[in-house]
Amino acid sequence: MWLKPEEVLLKNALKLWVQERSNQYFVLQRRRGYGEEGGGGLAGLLVGTLDAVLDSTSKVAPFRILHQTPDSQVYWSIACGSSREEITEHWEWLEHNVMKTLSVFDSNEDITSFVQGKIRGLIAEEGKDSFVKEDDPEKFREGLMKFEKCFGLPEQEKLITYYSCSYWKGRVPCQGWLYLSTNFLSFYSFLLGAEIKLIISWDEISKLEKTSNVILTESIHVCSHGEDHYFSMFLRISETFLLMEQLANYAVRRLFDKETFENDPVLHDPLQITKRGLESHAHSEQFSAFFRLPKEESLKEVHECFLWVPFSHFNTHGKMCISENYICFASQDGSLCSIIIPLREVTGVDKADPANRGVIISTKGKTAFRFIEVRDFGLLVAKLKMKCNAAASPQHIVSTEVATGSATDSPKDFGAGQLKMGQRDNSKTVSTEALMTVYHPQDAENLDSKMLKEKMKEQSWNILFAERGRGVSMFRTKKTRDLVVRGIPEALRGELWLLFSGAVNDMASNPGYYPELVEKSLGTCTLATDEIERDLRRSLPEHPAFQSDTGISALRRVLTAYAFRNPQIGYCQAMNILTSVLLLYAKEEEAFWLLVAVCERMLPDYFNRRIIGALVDQAVFEELVRVHLPQLTDHMTNMTFFSSVSLSWFLTLFISVLPIESAVNVVDCFFYDGIKAILQLGLAVLDYNMEKLLTCKDDAEAVTVLNRFFDSVTNKDSPLPPAVQQGSYLSDTKSDHPKVDITDLIRESNERYGDICYEDVESLRCRNRLYVIQTLETTTKQNVLRVVSQEVKFSPSDLEELYELFKKEHFLSCYWSVNSSVLQHHDASLPYLDQYRIDCQQFRVLCHLLSPWSHCANRDSLALWTFRLMDENSNCLINFKQFACVLDTMYNGSFTDKLKLLFKVHIPPAFTEVGSQSPSKGNDLSREELIHFSQLSVSSVGDNLESDSLKSSPEKGKGKVDIQAYLKQWQDELLKKEENVKDLPRMNQSQFIQFSKTLYNLFHGDPEEELLYRAIAVVTSLLLKMEEVGRKLQSPMSSVRSPAAVTEMAAEVPRERQEESSFEQTEDSRAQSLEANHEWSFAFEQILASLLNEPAFVRFFEKPHDIKAKIESAKNLQLKARTRV
Repeated sequence: MWLKPEEVLLKNALKLWVQERSNQYFVLQRRRGYGEEGGGGLAGLLVGTLDAVLDSTSKVAPFRILHQTPDSQVYWSIACGSSREEITEHWEWLEHNVMKTLSVFDSNEDITSFVQGKIRGLIAEEGKDSFVKEDDPEKFREGLMKFEKCFGLPEQEKLITYYSCSYWKGRVPCQGWLYLSTNFLSFYSFLLGAEIKLIISWDEISKLEKTSNVILTESIHVCSHGEDHYFSMFLRISETFLLMEQLANYAVRRLFDKETFENDPVLHDPLQITKRGLESHAHSEQFSAFFRLPKEESLKEVHECFLWVPFSHFNTHGKMCISENYICFASQDGSLCSIIIPLREVTGVDKADPANRGVIISTKGKTAFRFIEVRDFGLLVAKLKMKCNAAASPQHIVSTEVATGSATDSPKDFGAGQLKMGQRDNSKTVSTEALMTVYHPQDAENLDSKMLKEKMKEQSWNILFAERGRGVSMFRTKKTRDLVVRGIPEALRGELWLLFSGAVNDMASNPGYYPELVEKSLGTCTLATDEIERDLRRSLPEHPAFQSDTGISALRRVLTAYAFRNPQIGYCQAMNILTSVLLLYAKEEEAFWLLVAVCERMLPDYFNRRIIGALVDQAVFEELVRVHLPQLTDHMTNMTFFSSVSLSWFLTLFISVLPIESAVNVVDCFFYDGIKAILQLGLAVLDYNMEKLLTCKDDAEAVTVLNRFFDSVTNKDSPLPPAVQQGSYLSDTKSDHPKVDITDLIRESNERYGDICYEDVESLRCRNRLYVIQTLETTTKQNVLRVVSQEVKFSPSDLEELYELFKKEHFLSCYWSVNSSVLQHHDASLPYLDQYRIDCQQFRVLCHLLSPWSHCANRDSLALWTFRLMDENSNCLINFKQFACVLDTMYNGSFTDKLKLLFKVHIPPAFTEVGSQSPSKGNDLSREELIHFSQLSVSSVGDNLESDSLKSSPEKGKGKVDIQAYLKQWQDELLKKEENVKDLPRMNQSQFIQFSKTLYNLFHGDPEEELLYRAIAVVTSLLLKMEEVGRKLQSPMSSVRSPAAVTEMAAEVPRERQEESSFEQTEDSRAQSLEANHEWSFAFEQILASLLNEPAFVRFFEKPHDIKAKIESAKNLQLKARTRV
């Protein structure tokens, strides 16, 4: 590798380097101790330790080239190499391309300048694509070379960054280097001859956290496969931990949640990820989540500044954050002030008060926002003006009308506005008013005490609007939160939910989207629509709005449209309960966008088959319970109680456990504060019932306590009529549990647990996501092993190791491929056995590593035919059960089982003629050839492949899963009998020749090799004679001619086999004496009976093989095998 020229004082380096070559201008040196017997003694050990610990060029490679000028003590390092071959190549290049040119220069300074310029040009040419994004390209090149040399990972593995740190092995710290790459966490240390090399896949990490104790003031704890690893002595530990957290979560999302990952353009290509890219992506995610903006928004600029707060008459310090379509501000001085300004609302951007570097942003709501102390304010004003001009398109003007109209216009005006915009009239299908206004219109004349309180709440909000603005650009302060905690008035609930959730921005950006979606989705029939129909009548059944067709139809349209929009989620139970509450207070289209905001932003990964998001937040809740309610965790023997009891709290935002009039207040807080509000309320509920829970003897008693508490929660200020309220007033006299007002409970949760901040929750989510994913993966593994263990004879430990290797091979095929066919088929919603499947290429790698027949010369062809045999669905993928069963036959099968396997792989549908297009490769097949042959159809069964595939895979080719087909498939598997050898088809001439060649290849290298060759020659001759006699008996008058098959077989057998004298004699005699018809074939029983007569055959196939040794070897070689491929 060429290096940026740096001065080296040779006098100080003579003890560390040994000179190997030199000429007038260059010196080639070798690091002392490298390549010497015994490591160069004590001096070599010391040098090796220095190389591992110090951050210098010497740590990179054991060879280097220096440029020298005559009569000078100063040398320049210009190249280094990890091997003698590499450094020799550089040396020869210098001799051929530079040496002759240097002789024409007159002065030493000119020579040095020329050499430096030449080397810099080579470096620029080499790294113009690879390192341009790194902060220090030269230093990064050195680190990359050390990384590649130490770990031998494939070239595609992208190094992100590296740090100097200590790794604690027991109580002894080992100083070395931590390398963070796209798929691995790697550590290397070399101290006084002791080498430590650690490679951990990100997808195997179950715990990643910052810890501290008496010995380690601050360290990073990594847990993988139950093993704990501690890293400390970082210069910037927070930066390192954040990057590790990002990479671990990035790997988890890429490998376990492909649909979400594919929609993320920033991280879509693993080969393009950089440290800077990860950091900016993390900041963008935090930005869009904090301000509830669409996921597509990415943070472009951040400016520290002051915002003038007119109603408080002071400037608040904070940060202005700018994305493609929004200008946002959040205070940092404790005033909890924030604003969101969509560029579609901006009418002007101007400079103000140059002395204070001021910027004024005017909006359509006749509000002007004044920012001061803005660095580069002139440039910022110019940029914002350009952005606003780009945003001032007809589409954005229209979307503003929709956004503001949706919150303030009457239903008639809103419908008319849609028609003015040239959209279809969908009034027949889409409801344009909230169900609450239809079923519970407010009577302005008859105001009772509750309605008077409601009007007072509305008045408080109107005063707030007058002071702080109304709509998306309003000031959000502590006063806003206080009003939300008291409960949003019924009349304003829909508008403010839309505003605080950010759904108003989605709706404004997509005018007409929902009516079109309804039109497309109505009438579709999928599994999701079936589930929706089943749950429609279960959604708030006691509410009159959902006892009529109006409410039911609106609910059906919203849920069906969302399932159509997002088929990865489709429909999940609990979505119906949440959507029914949204429809009570928001218009139908608004309810749809609220559902989008909840499912896709505010509660990510909640509503899918594995409800990963809910499980993550439950784990977060458990941690918070440990911190804030330690006496409760001491009493509860099993922490899973909190998970089981709180699942419905998170999935339905307490709607399923609280009366509707109380639950809507919780939803108010959720839309303002996010999941933090639900966590705080959960802690408050447990705290309120602490005394009773501490007296409970089991989980059932504790659940009863909590249920009685929820039944006692009321909302004394709710204006809803008694017929609608779910809090049972009839039970007041019966229940001895004191009533608890929801407003008091929410206020108490804010006062006690309000210090839980957004950043802490997100950090806990990241940490627990790894644990939840690994727990789910462990469950998947246990279920797969339980099923497969009944089919094979491997020990449980060996089977588990095989599963890990199988799964690892699946992931390895996904690590460095942007569009991996294997990854496209990973679906966590599939049955456990089908969640991980491999294609023919991955199967070949595993066969080479694990098969007892991997020494066979035609092992690629054998792997291909075996794969085709297992691929019963003809989808070019196999699962672990199929893989384990065939491996079990090879290791634990009887003589008959192993022979039957070999027989079946040499007849259709498994067998196909194979030939490499590259003669130099011999019997090896390229990846493209392997995939091509694995996809070939066989004519004898080709007509039925598609129908068989659909039968065996009920979900394939349909939008709706055929449950009956799954049941039939399961029944067929239960009733499947032992395969009768008489049912096997006969083996024809070309197949038998290949079968014989495979046997020859298998026997090569065996101690009884010559005896086995002689035996197979005898068996082949015997079989041909038997077939000849059989044909003569069947048709005695038919003409008999000498077949070309036998001589062909002899010609195709590898030449080294033909050199065996015994084989030559039997082959010659057989070719002279045997005659048969060209259509001859053999049945399996004939071959089996013939081979049983040869003891050498029986001994060979019944010889035991050690699977444990193969597994250990495979674990060490799996990554190297991938590198070779």
